[in-house]
Amino acid sequence: MADTALSIPAFGIRQTLAIKLSKNAQRIVKQGHPWVFSNGIAKINKEGNTGDLAVLFDALTNKVMGVGLYDADSPIRIKVLYNMGPVKLDTTFFEQKIKVAYQLRQPLLKKQTNGYRLLFGENDGFPGLICDCYDTVAVVKLYSGIWLPYLELILPLIISISKSKTLVIRLSRNLQKTNIKLVDGQVVYGELPNPNIQFTEHGLLFNANVIEGHKTGYFLDHRHNRLRVGKMAKGKTVLDVFSYAGGFSVHALAGGAKEVTSVDISEQALQLANQNAQLNPSNGKHIRVKGDAFDVLHSLIEEGKRYDIVVIDPPSFAKQQIEVKRALHSYKKLVNLAIKVTAQTGTLVMASCSSRISAESFFDLINKELGASGRKFNLVEQSFHDIDHPISFTEGAYLKCAYYKFK
Repeated sequence: MADTALSIPAFGIRQTLAIKLSKNAQRIVKQGHPWVFSNGIAKINKEGNTGDLAVLFDALTNKVMGVGLYDADSPIRIKVLYNMGPVKLDTTFFEQKIKVAYQLRQPLLKKQTNGYRLLFGENDGFPGLICDCYDTVAVVKLYSGIWLPYLELILPLIISISKSKTLVIRLSRNLQKTNIKLVDGQVVYGELPNPNIQFTEHGLLFNANVIEGHKTGYFLDHRHNRLRVGKMAKGKTVLDVFSYAGGFSVHALAGGAKEVTSVDISEQALQLANQNAQLNPSNGKHIRVKGDAFDVLHSLIEEGKRYDIVVIDPPSFAKQQIEVKRALHSYKKLVNLAIKVTAQTGTLVMASCSSRISAESFFDLINKELGASGRKFNLVEQSFHDIDHPISFTEGAYLKCAYYKFK
C-alpha cells in the first residue's frame, strides 16, 4: 500500500446505537434499499449523533439484520452499508467495497480514459461520498459528515487501489458551513502544484480544476454521449447548449465538425471550454456565446440559425419534489426552442440529470412536443449511465439522454 500519511484531523470513532425499524423500513432495508428516514426508526437506545454506528436489529428475531451510519443532520437518518447481518466496519470491509468498484471500472479504463468515477455514493456502498479520479489525482467529495470518523480508514485504501499520488477533499455547501476542521479543496495527501489536472477521455484531453471547479472539477457522467456526438459530427454544425467545460463541443470539434457553438451563462465555463478545445487538434471553428440558454435560443431562432446537431444538457431543474412541475415546464420550453434551431434533417440530443424526474416522464414529454411540432422524426437511441455510474437502487438513477433524427 502507498504511504498512508494523511494531513487530516483525527475525528475519532463515535458511539454505537441499537435501532429497531418500523415494519415498512425493515422490509425495504432487507430488499437492499440504503436509506432509512427518521420516521422509519421505531426504537433507538439513545440519542444519536452524525457518524454514530447504527446497528439494526430485526424486530421479530432480535438478531442483527444490518449496519449503517447515523446522520442526525439529514431526513435520511440512517445510511445503510450492510443488510445481511452483523459486520465490522474495518479496513477489510471497506477495502472489499472499493476493490469491487475499481474492478467494475476496468473496461472503461482500457478505452484511453483515465478520468472516471471510482465511487458513486450509495450505488457503490458509500452513501454521501463520491470519489472521482483524474489521472493520478483522486478527489473525494463529502456530502455527509457520517464519513468523518472513517476517513483515516477509507482514504488510504482509495489511494492504494486507484494508484493515486494526490488526494483532494471537496465538501458540500452544508458541510462547508460546519466546523469540521476540513476545508473545501484541501490537499490531504501528496502535492498539487496546479489545480488544473489534465486527464484523458476516450483519447481526448481535458482539464479539471479539482480545487474550485463544480462538483469535483468536471462532469464525467456524459462521457459516452460525448463520444457518440463526436462520432456524428464530421462536417456538421453543432450547437452545444449549457456547454460548461465544453465536453460535447470538444468531442464534436475533434470528430471533424466544421463549426461548433458553445453556449453557457458563465464566462469562466466558456473559457474552460475554449482551453479544452485547444488541447485537442481540430480544424473546425469554435464559437462561444455567453448568456442565458433560453434567451440565446430565442435569439438564434430570430436570426434564422439552424444546426445539424443540437445538444441540450441543462443542469438539474428539480433538486426537490416541489420543483418537479416547474422543471417539466422548463424542459418543455427547451424542447420547443431546440426544435426550431435544429436543421431539417438534423439531430436533436436532449438530456436530463434531474433525479426527481423519471426517464419515462422525460421521454414522454419530448415525444409529445416533437409530435405536436408537426416535424417527422425517428428516435435513434435512449441512453443512461456510463459504466462508472452504476445504479443499485431506483433513486440512484438520474441521467437520461435521447437522440432524435428529423427527416
